[in-house]
Amino acid sequence: MSTETQTKSKKEEKTADDLMPLFNVGAHYTHTKSKRHPSAKPFIFGMKNKIEIFDLEKTDEMLNESLDVMEEYGRKGKKILFVSSKMEALESIKKAADSIEMPYVAGRWIGGTLTNHNEIKKRLERLVEIEAQQDKGELSKYTKKERLMIDREREKLESRFSGLRRLNSMPDLVFIVDVGKEKIAFNEILTLNIPIMSLSGSDCDFSKITYSIPANDSSKASINYFVSVLADAYKKGQSEGEREVKKTE
Repeated sequence: MSTETQTKSKKEEKTADDLMPLFNVGAHYTHTKSKRHPSAKPFIFGMKNKIEIFDLEKTDEMLNESLDVMEEYGRKGKKILFVSSKMEALESIKKAADSIEMPYVAGRWIGGTLTNHNEIKKRLERLVEIEAQQDKGELSKYTKKERLMIDREREKLESRFSGLRRLNSMPDLVFIVDVGKEKIAFNEILTLNIPIMSLSGSDCDFSKITYSIPANDSSKASINYFVSVLADAYKKGQSEGEREVKKTE
């Protein structure tokens, strides 16, 4: 076997090994051809049992680009907002955002979350006020019915806005799982010209996404994998940024 052939074989073997994590979480599965958005065509490899299959080499390539972006944002300490209302993504979104101390919306996007952020800040301030009153035992002065109403208000505010506590300024990047499902959030963010990174299936419009990751956006295992590695890339950048700061001190 020639040296050139050996080099080629090693390269092909390495590529196959690199793609195994994606294959193992089912990242290649997407939707039927009838659901495919025209912009997703370049990322399709073929079809299996009437379900289209993503080209994992392209997925891997675009994932690596997104990882580089996340690492750079972490190095510079930029703010990332994580967004998804999909049941399969809620746990992953919360865990990843908390691990790098970033804001998130794990549930229904409230229209105006960014374009009318002052109103959202008022709702967060009300939540903090209620929590402070509870901690100090100040709610005892209210009747049982009034306390019940306040408890319900707190629960409602927590479910809608608790993930936004760290959003004290506009995000530098928004990560969305499935822009097709998050149309309200997607369109709102586009009006603000904030870069969007997204894990999206073939039914999504890739033409408006700044950093696309074409992959299975419906499987819990797939979503968890991508969200986790992106958060890890941000952490890596954070560590590098901290080391750089120490060198200059």
